[in-house]
Amino acid sequence: MDKIRVVIAEDHAVVREGTRQLLSSHDDIDVVGEAANGEEAVTLVEQLKPDVVLMDISMPVMSGIEATQSIKSSRSETAVLILTAYDDDQYVFALLSAGAAGYLLKDVPAAEVVRAVRSVYAGEPVLHPTIAKKVLARFIDAAGGEASSPGSDSGLTEKERDILRLAACGMSNSRIADHDGVSVRTVQAHLSHIFRKLGVGSRTEAVITGLRLGVLHLEDLNES
Repeated sequence: MDKIRVVIAEDHAVVREGTRQLLSSHDDIDVVGEAANGEEAVTLVEQLKPDVVLMDISMPVMSGIEATQSIKSSRSETAVLILTAYDDDQYVFALLSAGAAGYLLKDVPAAEVVRAVRSVYAGEPVLHPTIAKKVLARFIDAAGGEASSPGSDSGLTEKERDILRLAACGMSNSRIADHDGVSVRTVQAHLSHIFRKLGVGSRTEAVITGLRLGVLHLEDLNES
């Protein structure tokens, strides 16, 4: 099995070393480079062509936002996963607009960082629950919409509502499968049915629609 090739961009050497040790302890992940600033990260991506860049925001020479924009404009297939202490709206939306595939805060357990690397590599978006709430609230406000009453007809079964709630928490398909004791293929099938019933094409759209229909509430988005 091919390993997930990762570049770590973090200006604090101790944090960078700890992150490298964490990721390298897993057989399916190979840390191929480390950068102490955004400019170095961009250069390493050009040279090494990694699958994932684990990116901090506040770094010297070039910030994580600028580095993400540069990386996504020159090598779109590299997924950028933000790992930072900052949850300010200006950072969140600037980075997601720049093309970041995920946004985690540094208060997450170490195992969650590993899961997130695997998820963005698999093409699944990853958002810390705090960030997910900000994003969803912003989308709803932008659309001028309020969630409908719980009686609104979504057409979803109880199982599909449960799957949607877990997806809204930021769980990957594999984690949802583990949580419910089913196969990943079953979870994928449920999500396909959810998307079709709600008339959407992505998790984010499904969650926003679920909020508007009263199937979900913002307070439901804290992962249990």
